[in-house]
Amino acid sequence: MFKAHKWQSSSAALVGLVLMTNAVTPLVMASPTLAQLTFTDVQGNWSQSCITQLASIGIISGYPDGTFRPNSSVTRSEFAAMLGKAFPNAQRTRNSVQFVDVPSNYWANTAIATASQTGFLSGYPGRVFHPSQKIPRAQVLVALASGLNYSPTQSATTVLNANFTDANTIPSYADSGIAAATEKRLVVDYPDVKYLNPNQLATRAEVSAFLCQAVAGSGQASQIPSRYIAGNASSSRALLSGTSIAVKYNYAKRIVVSPQETAPLTLTVASDIRNNQGNVVIPAGSQFVGQLQPKTGGSQFVASQLMINGQQFPINASSQPITTTKNVRDTNFTAILEDAALGSAAAAGISAITGNKHITALKVLTGTAVGSAVGANQNRNVLSSVRDSALGAVAATGISGITGNRTISASKVIAGAGVGATIGGILDHGSGNQVVVINPNTDLGLTLNTDFSR
Repeated sequence: MFKAHKWQSSSAALVGLVLMTNAVTPLVMASPTLAQLTFTDVQGNWSQSCITQLASIGIISGYPDGTFRPNSSVTRSEFAAMLGKAFPNAQRTRNSVQFVDVPSNYWANTAIATASQTGFLSGYPGRVFHPSQKIPRAQVLVALASGLNYSPTQSATTVLNANFTDANTIPSYADSGIAAATEKRLVVDYPDVKYLNPNQLATRAEVSAFLCQAVAGSGQASQIPSRYIAGNASSSRALLSGTSIAVKYNYAKRIVVSPQETAPLTLTVASDIRNNQGNVVIPAGSQFVGQLQPKTGGSQFVASQLMINGQQFPINASSQPITTTKNVRDTNFTAILEDAALGSAAAAGISAITGNKHITALKVLTGTAVGSAVGANQNRNVLSSVRDSALGAVAATGISGITGNRTISASKVIAGAGVGATIGGILDHGSGNQVVVINPNTDLGLTLNTDFSR
């Protein structure tokens, strides 16, 4: 019974990352100064990116001397302060408790009361909180699971034994909470992901990492590199960052865009994508929704959504930059336009160079900034050899000028958000007469930039 109370008390200390002591008081601000975002002692640290992101949104802070002290341990009161900043909208599910060792004028009194009422932290028997007690890793993880109402979906023993070499050292009171935190990918183990070290005192870097994982779903911070995140062994529907995904584009053999153009695009998964357990996570026929956007003198597809059997999932995946360019004045350029999809900026620029011809843009890749340009491009004559091509809104306008007094029946014009081109517009000034030519089936293979699970 005492162990259970002790666990609850310790679990309350999850968000004490903002350190404040009588000897050295760290900075505590809603909007940290630049000095707080460039700590002098986290360069090259495994959690540097996470620390910087949490500091930028005011969840954690450093010390007045410009340090963060990533290897220092965290007290229960410090953890409570961090929890309040990380989860300001957590629902209060418990009655208020006046702990006998937390005076009303204590710097973390409010944070401790909030962490207790929201279920993250609890006290010891006799209404004792022990605010200066250092908190171990196991209690931090149990506190997070408790406050976030996480429960394991499998046997706790199964999850823990599958993921941690030292599972037998986990205190019994922490089994369920750590198993739930593992399934939710909150557990970060550095340098060896298989060693939990549950009874080791949590450092400021480690608590930062746990918090980064906990708030990553709300978009406040990006996740820690997957090689340090436990849970892969228990997740049957997860893919790790770095996974390659073959895709295809069903509307045209090529896509032509301006180097400075942004255009929406949807790509289809070519074959089942399986994880390292052999489970199909992304079935063939699923669709990546995103946009082509400028990148290093060319273009890159960046996906933000994944559609699987009618369900929508957020995702972070991208292609390699495509830098293959062609000059629209080349004599062979019209052959490239055959069965091509054109971005709006490229379409507009090509029409200005090629002459006063005609586009019937049925498949221009349309976007927000060029709606007027797409309308202006309707019924402009363009070379018949590009019939059934997919044209970008701006590219379509541009093509009409180079190709002669013929007609394009563009099966698809890709509307971009690029230059708001009009009939008299020209190709992007910065790129001259160059357009980016993309072979979708070979150039737009995707790579996951973060882990994905469903």
